[in-house]
This record gives sequence, C-alpha cells and structure tokens, in this order.
Amino acid sequence: MKQQALLERLAAIVGSGHVLFEGDLSAWELDWRKRYRGKALAVVLPADTAEVAAVVKACAVHGAALVPQGGNTGLVGGGVPDDSGTQVLLSLGRMQRVRQLDSANLTMTVDAGCVLQAVQNAADAADLLFPLSLAAEGSCTIGGNLATNAGGTQVLRYGNARELCLGLEVVTADGEVWDGLSGLRKDNTGYDLRDLFIGSEGTLGIITGATLKLFPKPAARMTALAACADVPAAVRLLTLARERLHAGLTGFELMSAFALQLVATHFPQLPRPLPNAAWSVLLELSGQDEAQAREALETLLGEAMEQGMVDDAVVAESLAQSSALWHLRESIPLAQAEEGLNIKHDIALPVSAIPGFVAETDAALARLVPGARLVNFGHLGDGNLHYNVQAPKGGSAAEFLATHEPAVNTLVYDAVKRHGGSISAEHGIGALKRDTLPLYKSPVALSLMRSIKLALDPHGRLNPGRML
Repeated sequence: MKQQALLERLAAIVGSGHVLFEGDLSAWELDWRKRYRGKALAVVLPADTAEVAAVVKACAVHGAALVPQGGNTGLVGGGVPDDSGTQVLLSLGRMQRVRQLDSANLTMTVDAGCVLQAVQNAADAADLLFPLSLAAEGSCTIGGNLATNAGGTQVLRYGNARELCLGLEVVTADGEVWDGLSGLRKDNTGYDLRDLFIGSEGTLGIITGATLKLFPKPAARMTALAACADVPAAVRLLTLARERLHAGLTGFELMSAFALQLVATHFPQLPRPLPNAAWSVLLELSGQDEAQAREALETLLGEAMEQGMVDDAVVAESLAQSSALWHLRESIPLAQAEEGLNIKHDIALPVSAIPGFVAETDAALARLVPGARLVNFGHLGDGNLHYNVQAPKGGSAAEFLATHEPAVNTLVYDAVKRHGGSISAEHGIGALKRDTLPLYKSPVALSLMRSIKLALDPHGRLNPGRML
C-alpha cells in the first residue's frame, strides 16, 4: 500500500507515462558489463530539475532509496538498483537541453542528461571544443561523467571531467536545489562544493546541470601510430614527446599486442597498420597549422627511431585515417566483451613506475593463473592503465571469474599499492570495489568520507551500498 502511494505520487509529478514498473526494464536494471542485475520499484524519468527535486522529496516522505542513472555505461555497478524491488531508479535521460553557450566566456551550460557526443557537437557547431572524449561518448551522459569524474583519451592535455567543469546544479538528499552554475574561473568564497559532488557517484546529491569549459578548436590534428619493443621504450617516447611537442601533445595511448589481436579477431574489417608490434602507441598532436604539426610529429618519430625507442611508425594522411587509428583503440573494450567476461582493473600509477609494475605483475599473474591472457592498454600519458585479465583460451569465462577473480584482484591491487598507485583511475568504486576500498584507502580518508556522507545524506537514501 505504501509503495502504491509512492508510485501514484511519482506519476503525479512526472506523468504516468514516465514511471515504469512493468515489462522489460533491463535497459535500466542491467549494467553495461552484465554483471549486476537489479529490480527497481520503478524507473522514473523526470523532465527537469524541478521534477527531480519533487521526486526526491516524495521518496524521502515514503522512505524510499534513490539510484541516479545517466547513460548506464558505468563499469563498476554504481548505477543500477539492488534486487530488493524497493529502490527508485531515477533516470535523467529526458533532461537533454543545452541551456546556454557563451562563446565569449568559453562555457556551455547543459542538463545532466545530455549525451557527451551531443555536447561535443554543440561546441563544434560554435567552432569550439569540448575535449572530454571516451569510447562510450555516444551514450554516456554529462551527469554520469561528472558523478564518476570520467577521464578518457585527452586527460594528458585537458584533465579529467573535474577540470572541465566550472559549476553544478545539484538536488540534495532532502530535495533542495543548489544552483552553483557559475561560469567563473575564480570564486574564492568558501568550500568548493562543486568538487565535493564531482566523483561522488550519486551518493551525496543528484547532479542535474553543469557549466562546462570550452576551448578554441585546434586548426590541425595529427595522429600517428608507433611500434615500441617494450613498455620502457614507450615511456621514453612519452618523455621525448613531451619535450618536443609541449602542450600540443593531446593524446598518448598504449596498446599491447594481444589487445589489438582481440580487435583483429572480432573486428577484422578494421585496419592493422603495424601488425607485428609488441606494443603500439597512439599519439595525437593538436596545433594551429597543419604543416607545422605534421613536421613536428614526423621529426619526433624520426628522432625516436634514431634513439631506438620506436621500431616503425605511420602518420595518418587524412581525417579518415586518423579516425581509423582511434577506432582501433576504442574497439578494445568491445573486443574484450565479445571475447567473454574478464577481470577489469582501472588503475593509476606514476608513469615512471609503469614499466616495473607491468613486468612484475605480468610475471606474477602467469604464475598464479597459467595461460591467463593479459589485455593491457590505456592512457599512458596520464598513468592510467586498463590492466585486464582474460580467461585462458578455450576456458569458461564465467568459471574463470568465479575461481580466480578475488586472488587476481588482490595480486594486482597489492602491486598497485607497492608502486604508489590507485585501484581506480576513472571508473569509480561503485559496488564492484566498495568492499575492496578499505584495504587500500587511508582509514582517515574513509572516516572523513563517511562524515561527509552522513552530513549530506543522513538517512542514506542516495545510491546506498555504493562507494562506502
């Protein structure tokens, strides 16, 4: 009876057609990796911030927990309900307005439900750049990007989602609206509430709008693929590229031979410019003059070959070729999904520690699980590796996870800690790493986090069971 009363109240707020509780709701209740399947009391799709606030207040009155969700592209189980059938899933998918684009201030204010690619396109139409770029950009949303502090391929130059956001609009746990949609670069008037909500994974408040930084669009972008014999050579190439290309270096991605082999297996139509490379590095240089950018990139690669860092390289001759090279990189997660369930590790390390970490951990995993296949790729420029472990060839992926995942995680995360790294670089904690976090996070930090959670969500109604 109490649940029915809540459903009726929610329908009165957003319209009965936007409160879903029957039929196939897997688009909202099943996570992208298909590892977490929940059961919501209802999926509610508000149209604007006022409706979000009213939904939060209604859930507070009826004692119901809320799970905010953007594009449902998360990888740590942080955006789907539990299986109790009592949680309300709040999808922001209808909130897709570009509220304002201020070319003089280089800002854009958008609804949290705006798909990342739509934001990129709106900036491009104004001859500007919004540089956040990730494989899921066609379906992930700005609210989710900010709630998880997403990274992507251009962090090296522009920073994470946090660095690309100037202001937020947030609905608090009691249904109040904080309008912090400032376009200011300087505002030294107290605690930075924006940074508190960014990366909080919906546990402190619900992001409903954001003011984002824009940049002048580079006139030229040059892309190259380089073959390196090993990880130390790739790190030396990164050092040289920073010295020669300076701020123009906007991308530096590392891909192992096996990662690209999976792409070739599952997407044979894609090109393979350097098929025999032990490690491939994808570089991007942005500048204001195409001829100068090409000369700088070709000079860098020539010098790297002379110094033994690079064995072979190709430079894209057109936008289509550049897109094809990036498509190789972005297809690795999809190829892994086609190959079967795998043990994912989204880790951050000091760049200087990466060669030692890879050599040590590769060897330890080979001893722990003979035949396990390592899919190592990621954003070497900012120290973020996707260090994933696939089942031995021909083995059951589900059985592999059930048997080996705890021990593999412990081995990898212990090595990350020894090398001064973090167990989550850009995916977040969610449900997947919630119980692991206390083993690798400072007790003082965890205590402070719990105090903040208690202060902002004292009844624990916002995304319960996630992160903490």
